[in-house]
Amino acid sequence: MNASILPDIAAQATCQPVSLGWVGMYGIALPLMFHAQRIRASADAGVSLDCGETRGIHMSRLYLALEAFEHQPLTPALIRQVLQGFLDSHEDISTCAYLNLHFELMIQRPALISALAGWKAYPVTLSVKLHQKVFHVELNVEVSYSSTCPCSAALARQLIQQQFVQDFADRPLKHEDLLTWLGSTGGVVATPHSQRSFANLDVRLNEECDTLPIEALIDRAEAALGTAVQTAVKREDEQAFALANGQNLMFCEDAARRLNLAMKTLPWLSAFKLRVTHAESLHAHDAVACSSWNW
Repeated sequence: MNASILPDIAAQATCQPVSLGWVGMYGIALPLMFHAQRIRASADAGVSLDCGETRGIHMSRLYLALEAFEHQPLTPALIRQVLQGFLDSHEDISTCAYLNLHFELMIQRPALISALAGWKAYPVTLSVKLHQKVFHVELNVEVSYSSTCPCSAALARQLIQQQFVQDFADRPLKHEDLLTWLGSTGGVVATPHSQRSFANLDVRLNEECDTLPIEALIDRAEAALGTAVQTAVKREDEQAFALANGQNLMFCEDAARRLNLAMKTLPWLSAFKLRVTHAESLHAHDAVACSSWNW
């Protein structure tokens, strides 16, 4: 059958004259090229339907425009080109184009002391909008880390002090005995609790930013927190991690403030919001703190 005579019901049918802010598709499977990695991604693609008399958009045109990501490295320029394609293919009915890209960025991380290394997956979402030549890029990243509770550390130290008084009340202090006591479970009777924690970071890139500084954002966040979760480790790495946790006690409020100050130093962002979640090992609920700047 000749394709030119196939019925186009969307064009023929009448509809109520109501414009729609977003029409498109969610969950499109898509390969991306980023930093020499081929990444499996999921895309949400859409446009505004400003012409209320038009029943629907051409979703296949959006889908086909996404093919550009298969062959070129992911950059703000490429994303803008794709969104402009969305609008060009809906010239008479749409003024806004939208795209969300969801993927995991794999980064190899070295161990703290040993020569081992391993891969970590960081969930990433890019949310992009093009409206009347104004181009917005927002980047969301999740970073996992370890947090040790300052309160439980103080309570543990108090119990150790009490045990020390009890064990050495009637004994002379000898270096050898004290060293043995410190290395025994009978001496260090309590330890502080720690938990895996998560920082969810949303940043808006400057218009002048011509790259996607995802790894730089992750590096800055992990440096500010000081106790990023590890990959492959030996005992010396685990000991170094225990030392980092012991010297880096923090409530969720502390973590949020550290990230706030660290992110304000990044020259390529114009706004951010963040949320830290400490998945409590003491309680059955989470401890959460949020912060924002220019958002």
